[in-house]
Amino acid sequence: MAVFTFGRVTVAALGTIAVLALAPFAASASSEEPFIIPPPKADLRSDASSSNLKSIVLAGGCFWGVQGVFQHTKGVSNAVSGYAGGSKDTAGYREVSTGTTGHAEAVKITYDPKEVSLGKLLQIYFSVVHDPTELNYQGPDHGTQYRSAIFTSSAEEKKLAEDYISELNATHVYKKPIVTKIEPMTAFYAAENYHQDYLTLHPSQPYIAYNDIPKVENLKKVFAENYRDKPVLVRETGVTN
Repeated sequence: MAVFTFGRVTVAALGTIAVLALAPFAASASSEEPFIIPPPKADLRSDASSSNLKSIVLAGGCFWGVQGVFQHTKGVSNAVSGYAGGSKDTAGYREVSTGTTGHAEAVKITYDPKEVSLGKLLQIYFSVVHDPTELNYQGPDHGTQYRSAIFTSSAEEKKLAEDYISELNATHVYKKPIVTKIEPMTAFYAAENYHQDYLTLHPSQPYIAYNDIPKVENLKKVFAENYRDKPVLVRETGVTN
């Protein structure tokens, strides 16, 4: 008897029957169409003389796909999967998965504002990373730990996020209102090592093939000027904070 993982649930099946049953899901992944939205009307200015990197923490469903997209985004020097919105004591996958700790599965994105702006990162986030109209779930994943949230560290970041959401809602780009929460960044806790670089390491895993590979493909289609083929990996940077 062989064991396979689909979604994020482990199931048992006999021999190759499970592989054949899951094949249509993986095969249909690339058919997902990108969702195109306008950029924010205003953006944060970057100081051309500064060499300082910036960071933002974004949550939008399972962190595997969120991390994978931003690892393929030019100007991003690191993207770490982790937990935000809760305390250190319960910042572990088993605890967070209960949906009772206050955390969201999130990704800390470190970027060079001279190469990519926060506004562009948010445009990618709202366009190809996730559906910001889904309240406390994304696709097959349900619970507050999968909420759509932007964790900001300054008044400027907060205003940019708030204004952009207002712009998108006002133009009715989405058929339903955006439910993305804007929360203050208090602490970020890196996820366990086996969660890091998951999309790159397991591209054929059914959940990744069906839910997350299309996001990277859509990044390449819609944001070709911001796409890079070689992802920046946590295991190569060695940075998890």
